[in-house]
Amino acid sequence: MPFPPMRRRAVVATALAAPGLARAQSPAFPTKPISLIVPFPPGGTTDISMRALAEAASRQLQQPIIIENKPGAANTLGAAQVARARPDGYLLTQFPASAIRVQILQRLPYDTLRDFTPIACITGYPFVVAAKAGRFTGGWRGFIEEARRNPGKLTYGSTGANGTPHVTMAELLQREGVEALHLPFRGDADGAQSMLGGHIDLMAGSTSLGALVDGGQAEFLNVWTPDRLRRWPQAPTLKELGYGMVVTTPFGIMAPAGLDPVIARRLHDAFAAATRDQQFQELLSRYDMISEYRDSTEYAALLREMVQHETALIQRLGLRAG
Repeated sequence: MPFPPMRRRAVVATALAAPGLARAQSPAFPTKPISLIVPFPPGGTTDISMRALAEAASRQLQQPIIIENKPGAANTLGAAQVARARPDGYLLTQFPASAIRVQILQRLPYDTLRDFTPIACITGYPFVVAAKAGRFTGGWRGFIEEARRNPGKLTYGSTGANGTPHVTMAELLQREGVEALHLPFRGDADGAQSMLGGHIDLMAGSTSLGALVDGGQAEFLNVWTPDRLRRWPQAPTLKELGYGMVVTTPFGIMAPAGLDPVIARRLHDAFAAATRDQQFQELLSRYDMISEYRDSTEYAALLREMVQHETALIQRLGLRAG
């Protein structure tokens, strides 16, 4: 039945006013600087790339994004702080994949799937396995054959117990049915010196080891990226070696749970635009980092998959808190 004339005008007026009403109720954001925790030391690959990303996103938001470096506690300090922060969009954290594994292994004050609002997935790391030049004439297969002949005698280093290099090496060795001793180091540089000195046989780490390859002191036995690395095309991928694995541990940006969807979208759009920034793309190329961009919904789905994968991997490898 048609509305009476006056009632019809009232309904039309309300409908026309609704968008403006919604805009008035939506929070103005941002009105002040935003803090972004990077749970790694200043000056490293992660810090440099995150600063470039933050600078580009700041231009989109027209407010500064201030980087706060908080290394330690297996890169979980940012997650722990943001999980209990006020959900207003002014405190964010870079969320490394290792924060998922550590939270499963230990009792930490956050839950990956419960305590955060995923903003966007950004990029992933290139990992490699290096050996002293000439140490294994058969490359990676030469290492596996020697390890099979000498169970538990060969050694490999990584940048810490239960980090991605350590866990992936453990998985590769388990799949081959061979044993090798793991030795953790504080960083790639320390492990590289031990490798060159003949104290360990392999070093699993980042492409910072590439300087030794360029200088002829070391060689890459494999890389864990989807394709061979542009700067070191001689090194085969894990897929080429028959493992069917790609390991880049993608990281993203997280806000506290309960964030207003309008603010979440504003942040997502700013960081998504920042990933296309020329300076940021040049840094990804310089450090051989892999584009892993996913929007908020896709990132949430990826996090669920990663939690399931990490839980199964921890059980299969028998990992313990380090």
